[in-house]
Amino acid sequence: MQKQTKIVGTISNLRLDRDFLSGLIRAGVNVLRLNTAHQSPQELAEAVDTIRAVDDRVAILVDTKGPEIRVSSGGEPVEATVGRPIHLKGDPEGLSGGDRLYVNLPGFGARVPLGASILIDDGELELVVTAKDGETLTCFPQSDGLIKLRKSVNIPSVPFDLPSVSERDREFIRVASEKGVEFIAHSFVRCAEDVLAVRRLVEQHGGVARVIAKIENQEGVDHIDRILDHAYGVMVARGDLGIEIPEERVPAVQRMILQKCIESSKPVIVATQMLHTMIENPRPTRAEISDVAGAIYGETDAVMLSGETAYGKYPEEAVGTMTRIASEVERHLRPFRDHKLQRVDYVVTETLARSTVGASVHIKPRAIIVDTLTGRTARYVAAYRGRVPIFAMCYRRSVARQLQLTYGVQPYFMEMRSSREEFLQYAVSLLLDEGQLQHRDMVMVIGGSFGPSEGATFLEISQVSKILSSRVRHER
Repeated sequence: MQKQTKIVGTISNLRLDRDFLSGLIRAGVNVLRLNTAHQSPQELAEAVDTIRAVDDRVAILVDTKGPEIRVSSGGEPVEATVGRPIHLKGDPEGLSGGDRLYVNLPGFGARVPLGASILIDDGELELVVTAKDGETLTCFPQSDGLIKLRKSVNIPSVPFDLPSVSERDREFIRVASEKGVEFIAHSFVRCAEDVLAVRRLVEQHGGVARVIAKIENQEGVDHIDRILDHAYGVMVARGDLGIEIPEERVPAVQRMILQKCIESSKPVIVATQMLHTMIENPRPTRAEISDVAGAIYGETDAVMLSGETAYGKYPEEAVGTMTRIASEVERHLRPFRDHKLQRVDYVVTETLARSTVGASVHIKPRAIIVDTLTGRTARYVAAYRGRVPIFAMCYRRSVARQLQLTYGVQPYFMEMRSSREEFLQYAVSLLLDEGQLQHRDMVMVIGGSFGPSEGATFLEISQVSKILSSRVRHER
């Protein structure tokens, strides 16, 4: 089933067999996500090798843990009871137990003010700070429960000076870079420097990965414009975001980030609990269907599945459901998003992209074919959110896979051609062979100089048969 919106599917080393991966891809997954929170570096390397052996066209996104605060790993779980105080301190070597709870950030207590809410395990338990004695906090639970070791700790609206990249993340970034993955999604991005720190590590290890900034806290929201100056794309990670900011604000923040990313031609992913009930059930709730549809009506580049595909009972069904929702909603979207792009490097290319999508509303071609060295031209065209499929002819396999995350783009790898005529001949012949075009179809082609890239410089509109008749078909 054809769709424009891309799907990111999370997988784990527990399910990495060929049939499972092939099934997800057939159902509509474009990007496979690996969550390093549940992997070792060796398992990451093995997973990348397995995916490449199954399908070398699908993109791989590696998700880091990022800078975070957690309950320390030593000791035993702490029983939380309403009315009984818990004494909390920052000490990664501390042993939790009884009424003592330790977190992995030294000096934690000194930075948390009286009256602050401390949320444990993605907000499942709330502790309110009522007193401070040096670096030890006296907190009262707001509900009964068990605080387990290594669970997440969030303090809404209280900033902490954490390192951009942990030592653990550095090792995973090294492995991901050496394996040539397409994307690194860095967690808890707070500012542009967090993105730049990951980019420097990727370059240091000779990688091609593009950095996706996961927006999960108020600092990330506040600095979104500077983050967009340096990130390849953004993930709206609504789980932690809904803990760090009031949950009723999440829809408005999601909408704002989508708008900024689209006008910057930066891929944007909406994530977290989109079809959560399909972890256990074969059908989603109506609210979940509306949630996915809302993101697609907002013209997101991609929607993401987490537990639904990583360990759920109905992974292919979840992907199929998302594919059907996308295909239906896209029928009702406007055929041209006429807006001014931001962060434009090549004005001529951007002008050609806008003109092409605008004209496609009236010409109604079967396809827009794009010659792209870095993927930029294809992303410019996609930013105008037309209904016509965009076939991106790429000269690097890494670029072709990176475009798997961009709305409406179907990437193909080809060798560089020496002239416009050779490019046109080869591109339409390839798409004919793939069943994407027929001889009578009209196509719009955006191309460049076929040398050192200066962006796209021409637009051609023609029928496939006329392109082929202009020269004997190039032998591939």
